[in-house]
Amino acid sequence: MNITIDHLTLNVKELQPSIDFYVNIMGFTFKEVGDPYTEVRANDDFTIALAPFGTKVSEHLAFALSRERFDKTFAAIKAGGIPYGDSWDTVGNNRGPGVESGSRGDAPTLYFHDPSGHLLEIRTYE
Repeated sequence: MNITIDHLTLNVKELQPSIDFYVNIMGFTFKEVGDPYTEVRANDDFTIALAPFGTKVSEHLAFALSRERFDKTFAAIKAGGIPYGDSWDTVGNNRGPGVESGSRGDAPTLYFHDPSGHLLEIRTYE
């Protein structure tokens, strides 16, 4: 049986900075403002429902991207002055990408935070 994640709900501190980040930095598509969730589309099969309820902990989300999308997202991170790192515990050293293990093995990997402080990881297997 093939299992995929359809969507997830991500609590955020402020809605608009989160929408801007996921659309302009991550390259997601704005879907719709709802009550209480606002959706952004990562791809045809996966959405994130942004919930403006504040955050109590930092979540970790890892995204596997095509090489082209990885390079474009990395460029947006640098252009936006967003601190990044080559490992989960080195965000802010502005080095990388590093190489870390994921669901499909080792891959170039970059870590950074979204506006709510969630630890994001992008990687490419290409």
